[in-house]
Amino acid sequence: MTRILAGDRLELRPLSPAAASALLVDRAAAAALLGAALPADWPGEDLRDILSILATADPSPVGFGAWVLVERATGVVAGDAGFLGPPGDDGVVEIGYSVLPDRRRRGYATEAVGALIGWAFASDGVREVIARTDPGNVASIRVLEANGFRPTGELEGHLTWSLTPRQSPPRTS
Repeated sequence: MTRILAGDRLELRPLSPAAASALLVDRAAAAALLGAALPADWPGEDLRDILSILATADPSPVGFGAWVLVERATGVVAGDAGFLGPPGDDGVVEIGYSVLPDRRRRGYATEAVGALIGWAFASDGVREVIARTDPGNVASIRVLEANGFRPTGELEGHLTWSLTPRQSPPRTS
């Protein structure tokens, strides 16, 4: 059974290769595999662009790909988040996230990123989580700041961020 991360208002479910494959051709089958209702505007462009890669990806290690954000109260997909692959020899993983427009301004991205960084640091081999965001994306910057990320500079027009376990804000249960 694939592990589900439970937050206060969200469940994060790994997007399996089977579910990614189904999203390409059969939304009803994808919804059944994910155990969630799929809004018409999901997946967004960034996730759509990599579905064929995710559909053929090695399913292990589970969790270092895309995760689906499902509202616990409604069972509806609210967005997605995840990593751009497992940690390299340097122990670094990059995180990204996206919340559907009608689900924004509810703290979902902050909750999802917090759950994923907690999961990553509890995994073997992760010593740093990095992120990139557009300089004008104030909401994304706030998500990173709320989760303890520190700015590290700029790369190709994006602000860069870093978080190590010693920087992580304490989590309460």
